[in-house]
Amino acid sequence: MAVILNIDTSTTVCSAALSAEGMILTHNEDFEGRNHAALLSGMIKGCLDRAAELELNIDAIAVSMGPGSYTGLRIGLSEAKGLAYGLKIPLIGVDTLQLLSVEVMFSADIEEDAILVPMIDARRMEVYTAAYDLALEPLMKPQALILDAESYGDLIATKRPIYMFGDGSDKARQIFSTDNVHFVADIKPLATSMVALAEREFLRRNFLDVAYSTPTYLKDFQATAPNPLKGVKTAP
Repeated sequence: MAVILNIDTSTTVCSAALSAEGMILTHNEDFEGRNHAALLSGMIKGCLDRAAELELNIDAIAVSMGPGSYTGLRIGLSEAKGLAYGLKIPLIGVDTLQLLSVEVMFSADIEEDAILVPMIDARRMEVYTAAYDLALEPLMKPQALILDAESYGDLIATKRPIYMFGDGSDKARQIFSTDNVHFVADIKPLATSMVALAEREFLRRNFLDVAYSTPTYLKDFQATAPNPLKGVKTAP
């Protein structure tokens, strides 16, 4: 097993965790909002200090690659790239939708034939989503989806138990009320839940290109123009 520094900044939560042989050695989380730029470096330093105390060499950096917050993903990946380059160790990418699914598998009592449907808020009625079985084999590919009554129709028609979760699932509560659709509350992506996925990729030697890897956005960033200040005239 490897010693891995795990980083997640894909949503409003910012977190980092140090793991070795599949065990969490230290971790830190912030749930207060988008303070990633201010907090992440300190969280990482805490993990590096703990590794030094235990005389451990870090074997790889794992980082959540999205989908999720554009700004958060860029912050996390930039920090991870810098560490991987500076320490001359591999960089591992973890899919955030799979990360959420692992959270549910560890925290909920679910059936063997369950379908896991993670949802990350993408504003209005849109979510970043996918569907997986318990082996994390995709039943619906990751995508940006505008929710309506037809969404997930094929999956719901199977009558298999479907578990929806993540910060985008509150929107789905308004739409889906069939007996086989269940909602799991308070599921957030955390670095402490990345360990199994990061270990899997490390064993497979599935590493990212430190120079050219980019986050998984699923849709293009759409910037909006700021509203002019009241009382301030703009140039014609």
